[in-house]
Amino acid sequence: MLPHDSIRAVQWQNDKLVLLDQRLLPTKEIYIEFDDVEGVAQAITDMVVRGAPAIGITAAYGVVIAARNRLQKSPESWQQNIEADLKLLADSRPTAVNLFWAINRMREVIAAAGDNPLEQLEQAAKHIHQADLEANQRMGQAGAEYIQAGSSVLTHCNTGSLATGGYGTALGVIRSAYTARKLARVYADETRPWLQGARLTAWELIQDNIPVTLLADGAAASLMQQGLVQWVIVGSDRITANGDVANKIGTYSLAVNAKYHGVKFMVVAPTSTVDMQLLSGKDIPIEQRNPNEVLMLNGQAISPIGAQAWNPAFDVTPSRYVTAIITEIGVAKSPYRMSLRKFFRNS
Repeated sequence: MLPHDSIRAVQWQNDKLVLLDQRLLPTKEIYIEFDDVEGVAQAITDMVVRGAPAIGITAAYGVVIAARNRLQKSPESWQQNIEADLKLLADSRPTAVNLFWAINRMREVIAAAGDNPLEQLEQAAKHIHQADLEANQRMGQAGAEYIQAGSSVLTHCNTGSLATGGYGTALGVIRSAYTARKLARVYADETRPWLQGARLTAWELIQDNIPVTLLADGAAASLMQQGLVQWVIVGSDRITANGDVANKIGTYSLAVNAKYHGVKFMVVAPTSTVDMQLLSGKDIPIEQRNPNEVLMLNGQAISPIGAQAWNPAFDVTPSRYVTAIITEIGVAKSPYRMSLRKFFRNS
């Protein structure tokens, strides 16, 4: 492992998927084992695991589990029957394109499966996992090159080892920049309503000995107004062909404020997050989550009876607010239709 990198939230142990239950952090550190695809899909929906790359990796291992169970029940028709399991996994979170990318990759392995399908599927899932980790490390180094010594950065949601196969996307850049002694301070939004910044990013950075300062989401504009940050660094759940970026709700307001205050805005995501089939962010399906996530906190009502809530999980940041998109194979800049397209010419 590289410095300041000790957490692995998604693991494959003894033919079972093991997930760190992120709903319980930072007060409890509990790992849950899964050996049925229904449980894996529910874990994705319920945000036991979250973060686009980690969701994709989890789904890949879920396919291995589904195949094993289908082979045991009906070895002659497992390839046909497993389609129901793939759909179950695909329906678990509609916005993260990594989920569908991983399922399609595993579907290709299923179609070409030989005498040892489980071994082939397991190796494919492990390859997806390892490739994500290595991609994150490359993105971390590439993004850190843009950070000048003495800079302070602001991040939103959680984009680290908890959200990926390891090291992280936006937090991977922060890890690399911190290791290179470039960072004066790391700020993290609380990220309501799930508080991924307060519960997860802060926990993860403290675990890896990187100091972090939390702020309420609504304080970010004031932070920028006072000139206290030079970069906003975020991840993404889907990037369209024109460079529009879907990410955790609250990202768009950060981007608008960053543009106004002259703060640079970096998006860090693997190419599996880029959906070249969608022309713009207007085409991205935005997940609407349970209103109680806004109306309640830790099971306690924080609003009066009768109040309603609007609870989109993500928003879309237009590409004109994005300074650079860091991927594992290169850096894209405006005009994004051209710079992103070059990553896929040979795919």
